[in-house]
Amino acid sequence: MTAHTPVFCSIVPPHLLEHLARSSDPAVAATARRTLAADASARSARALPRPGSPPTAAPRAAATPHRTVHDCRHGTDLPGEKVRAEGEEATGDASVNRAYAGLGATFDLFLNAFGRDSIDGSGLPLIASVHYDRDYGNAFWNGEQMVFGDGDDEIFLDFTLPVDVIGHELAHGFTQHTANLEYFSQSGALNESVSDVFGSLVKQYALGQSAEAADWLIGEGLFHPNVEGRALRSMKAPGTAYDDDVLGKDPQPAHMDDYVRTGSDNGGVHINSGIPNHAFYLAATELGGNAWERAGQIWYDVMTGGTLTPETRFAEFAAATAKAAKDRYGDGAEIQAVLKSWAAVGVPVD
Repeated sequence: MTAHTPVFCSIVPPHLLEHLARSSDPAVAATARRTLAADASARSARALPRPGSPPTAAPRAAATPHRTVHDCRHGTDLPGEKVRAEGEEATGDASVNRAYAGLGATFDLFLNAFGRDSIDGSGLPLIASVHYDRDYGNAFWNGEQMVFGDGDDEIFLDFTLPVDVIGHELAHGFTQHTANLEYFSQSGALNESVSDVFGSLVKQYALGQSAEAADWLIGEGLFHPNVEGRALRSMKAPGTAYDDDVLGKDPQPAHMDDYVRTGSDNGGVHINSGIPNHAFYLAATELGGNAWERAGQIWYDVMTGGTLTPETRFAEFAAATAKAAKDRYGDGAEIQAVLKSWAAVGVPVD
């Protein structure tokens, strides 16, 4: 049985926060440095052994979500005070209610589109904490739960606002319980890309959007209106999500010719994820209809098929998607769309 190694996975990449930390605006720089320090602390906490096992749900006759939302009250002790449990009425806190709804939207996609009972396939309870730290500009999955900051209201708004951010972070848990892709270099970029894929699918499923109607943006609505940017990433056009005097320019490539070799960000996991992201976008839009029905099913089959290793690279993942397309759909439009999409981003399919 594969060991499921929990890792700290955040939605805002460190390169963006490091850029903000060098801002000429003292307030922006100070907030970014605070967020980087909080991330480092949370990352270190995951390296410490914790007593007991992660909670698991009791056996159920039917798959239903088991959600709990906590309030950190601007502290960093997790999970914080429990403020809403499964089935309870909405509270007066919009962040709590959005987190609760986003956990449910993610559960609904995995159950209704793929027949999966929660992100682990066995009814794992979904836990979230809101109001983490002060002016914290990030959201993360720590191997056990979701954590959301409120943002600084200058660069970032509340991290519970975009449902795809919630889906993205929970999808790190899905990866943790399936292929367990190592969070480094190409396997790490695939880990990030899988979260963007399923985060986008959560949003599209919740809104009833076709692949053509979707915006394919990750974190749309997260930036303050004064920021020159639409989102953190664009699967449709990597490298175009933002271009701002304070934030800098989106560095994501869309093709292997522009692959970024770097020692930061675990080998560029948030940057080079643009390549497999764009491949999925191309496959989904080539096939048309709802992206979760064929392209999403192929990616899901790859993640749950047991053929990936933690060190899987782009070409190996591409080959696995081609095999999954053939196994499920035969020699039809699906495998042709998959092959065409990887060729378009410069990834060979052997």
